[in-house]
Amino acid sequence: MSSPRILIVEDDEAIAAGLALNLRLEGYDPKVVHDGQSAMDEILSAPPALVLLDINLPHKDGLAILREVREQGNLTPVVVLSAREGEYDKVAALRLGADDYVTKPFALAELMARVAAVLRRFRTASAVGAAQRVSRFSDVHVNLDTREVLRADQQVKLTHLEFELLRFFLDNPGRVYERQALLREVWGVTHNGSPRTVDNFLAQLRGKLERDPESPQHFITVRGAGYRFDP
Repeated sequence: MSSPRILIVEDDEAIAAGLALNLRLEGYDPKVVHDGQSAMDEILSAPPALVLLDINLPHKDGLAILREVREQGNLTPVVVLSAREGEYDKVAALRLGADDYVTKPFALAELMARVAAVLRRFRTASAVGAAQRVSRFSDVHVNLDTREVLRADQQVKLTHLEFELLRFFLDNPGRVYERQALLREVWGVTHNGSPRTVDNFLAQLRGKLERDPESPQHFITVRGAGYRFDP
């Protein structure tokens, strides 16, 4: 079996070289590019198993790359690397479809654990989707194999993590989950995001899939407890 190919998009050559060395030691096949356009060419022509994407890049920043990749329907897992610590930037990256967000400076052992966790979630999601195939609620039709979502026969675009959160609720209807439990189950055990991240993603799902987002019938807030999905 060939080693998973990891694309490193980092303009700092020393950081990129260090990441490549450690990924190779972990059994991955790393490739390095230093600018946004080269990253786009690589991701769209020969999608890697995962992308480590720095935000501050020449010519095209990481968030612009992430937006463009997701708009083209490419679901390659992306872990964003950034020196920006503010929650706004984390939420922006996650809403655009990032699978994780790691703040610089980071411990290499933690980053390797996050890479492994994201790859594991992505593989599991693909396997579960192939087995379950289709789910429906209200006027929403979800193809878990192709990841296509329709509402009232109109296509709805979800980011990778929005879809994973939706999938988790479809797999666990009627059960109440605390925000921290959803972070752990959907984002992964290594994710250190704020519980507000879950609130933001639920708002996005309601806006896209509920007939009346202000009075949701499916994505229910259970006061003091968390969230529940009612088909």
